[in-house]
Formats: sequence, structure tokens, C-alpha cells
Amino acid sequence: MIQPAAKARTPEATPNLAVKATIGAMEDQVSRVIRGKPGAIRMAVTTLLARGHLLIEDVPGVGKTTLARSLARTLGGTFRRIQFTSDLLPSDILGVTVFQQAEARFEFRPGPIFANVVLADEINRTTPRTQSALLEAMSDGAVSVDDKTYTLEQPFFVIATQNPHEHYGTYPLPESQMDRFLLRIRMGYPAPEDERDVLRSRLAADPTEQLVATVSHDQLKALQDEVERVRVDDALIDYAMQIVGETRRSPFLSVGVSTRGALAWYRAAQAHAFIEGRGFCLPDDFKELAVPALAHRVVLNAHQDSLGRTRDEAERVLVDILGRVPVPL
Repeated sequence: MIQPAAKARTPEATPNLAVKATIGAMEDQVSRVIRGKPGAIRMAVTTLLARGHLLIEDVPGVGKTTLARSLARTLGGTFRRIQFTSDLLPSDILGVTVFQQAEARFEFRPGPIFANVVLADEINRTTPRTQSALLEAMSDGAVSVDDKTYTLEQPFFVIATQNPHEHYGTYPLPESQMDRFLLRIRMGYPAPEDERDVLRSRLAADPTEQLVATVSHDQLKALQDEVERVRVDDALIDYAMQIVGETRRSPFLSVGVSTRGALAWYRAAQAHAFIEGRGFCLPDDFKELAVPALAHRVVLNAHQDSLGRTRDEAERVLVDILGRVPVPL
């Protein structure tokens, strides 16, 4: 269960003009490269401030990699891309211990997971064993190799991608892996005028190389700490738990939202309110984040799944529940 009492005793976050300017500068930097997608950029920044990880489901070539690289540039942090394939091993992600014969000792060589922003490209193209190598890193900010635990540098932000339209040679993410992503979003194709601007801007050098860091790691940590102090009234928590309960009772779903999912939704709503310049949540914060925070955490029942209704149907069920549950005034 969500524990609102601890939140109530915590000093309320106090967003100010300087904070809004910092967040606005981050979004502005990314929008110079990702044209016409303010919603996707806002969701990515929301996930980052909530200390979560992002899953982007979309066709190739719509800017998923560019979004990850742009965010890394605005943070002034390191960026690594992992191209997931069927023969990828956990050690290819986490790293490996090698024996240094000259010095007669073992040395750990970190893998690409040791970066501030990690792009897990086409994550559903590798085996469940390799997918699970990300679980500890995403949940605990650490990895274990040869009975030793290595802490990952903060900030640590995973952006994973998968193509929902290709199924040959893929391994669908299990519920335990999906539950580690705070939000799941689509990018979509840009509008024609935005796509035209993209074509013109790419005639020169890579535009991501021209982006500058707008926030330090210490500043980002301070912002993330402030997000956790955003106030959520008891009435809003009751509203959220009523919706979570409806997903567990829905005849269309075999698995409803878990407690971890409810907590993720709670954190995302706090981050959304903070970005909007408020130290408190409104019902709209929860409603706007409901589908990206919850749709990938529910499982359709066998009948619905046999009809080939997957993501869109799960989202429709959630939207229907949101429409039926009264909003607190």
C-alpha cells in the first residue's frame, strides 16, 4: 500500500522560477533536435525527474535513439547504446572480470551499463536471460558480477526501445521486466513541417553534437529530491487506489496494476506536477499519466488476447476505468 502519512510529514516542494527555467532549458535543448514532439520530451523529462526508466514502443527511425543522446548531452553525462540481439550475453551488458597475468590479479572491466544514460535498443530481440541482467541495475542502481556488487553512477537512466509491429525473432518482455519501466510512450511520426525541418537540419553536422549541458548532476539530484516532496492529498491517493482496484476487478484483465505500479504512477504524478511549477498534485496529474504509467503493467485476459487485442485494448480498458471513477473535488 502507498503510505501517504510519511509524505504528509515531509516539507512540501517549492518550485520557483529558477527551477522552471532549468527544466525549460532541458526541454528546449532536446526540442532543438526532436522537432514537434513536446509531449514525448515532457514524458522523458518526467521519467528522469521521478528517478524512473522509459520504454518507447514505436517503429524504427522516429527519433528514439536521438532522444536518448540528446538527453545525455543536456545532462553532460555519459551515453552508451546497447544493440540487443539474440546472441547478446549478460556479460556484454554488465561487464566481465579478467585475470591480469602480469599483476596476478583479477580486474573488473565495466560493461556499457555503466553510463548515465543507457539506450537499450530493441530490447525484445534478446533472450529473457539477458533481459533480466537489466533488472538489478534498473531497480537498485547496482550490478552484481562474480559475487561482487558495483554501484552505478547517478544519474542512471535507461531508455529502452522495441518495435511493436515485429514479432519474428523477438522475446516479449515478461511482466517483471515491464514493471521496471516508469512510463511507456510512443514517439510517432513528426508533422510534415517538422519533418521538413529535420531534413534541412541534418544537411550539416549531427545537431546533437551542438547541444550543451543545462543541468549538473548535483542540480538534477536536487530536483529529484524536490519531486519527492510534492504533496499528494489523501483524497487523490484514494482516487488512485480506486482506479488501481478497478484494474484488478476488471473482467477484461487477468492481471491488474501491482503495488509497484501504483507507486510508479504516484511518483510520475509528483514529477508532472513539479514540472508544471506546483508543489502539490491535482487530479489531472494522475489522469494524464495513467495510460503511460499503467497500460504496460496490466495483462489482458485470455479471450481478449486471443482476439489479438494487446496494447490498444489495454489502454482502452484504462481509459474506460478513468471515465467511470469520479474525480475528487
